[in-house]
Amino acid sequence: MTSLTLVRRIAARPSIVFDAFVTPEAMVQWWSPDDGPVLLAEADPRVGGRMRVRFRTLDGKEHEGSGLYLEIERPRRIVMAWHWSDGGELEEEGKDSRIEIELREIDSGTELTFTHAQLKTEASLASHEAGWNGALDKLVAHFSRGDRHAA
Repeated sequence: MTSLTLVRRIAARPSIVFDAFVTPEAMVQWWSPDDGPVLLAEADPRVGGRMRVRFRTLDGKEHEGSGLYLEIERPRRIVMAWHWSDGGELEEEGKDSRIEIELREIDSGTELTFTHAQLKTEASLASHEAGWNGALDKLVAHFSRGDRHAA
């Protein structure tokens, strides 16, 4: 199994970035790999709670993933089991992977460390790395524009 780790610096406090991951109104602003729309976002941010997001990429394909919250430590850590229920990589079909989100306060806002582990193949890793890079870049841009929907 393989994993990827991405790091971003975001111009917002950790509590605001945390809310961007667990608040549907904020998730729809950035949770997709390109400029396609987020069609649905739900979250019940508590240990044992679930989240779900559905988006359409610019090629017209729809994807839906869901998570089971394993750890919630507001405002610094989120861990969830991740599962593609529609779209995603075939190698991941019917299998869970693991997402860990760490938020650390820095002078300019928040340093986000995003890890997606237990991916099944190198091809899946490459696809997820491209997708998450796109989504996290949108998250950074969302806050650099001064948007604060998650405040």
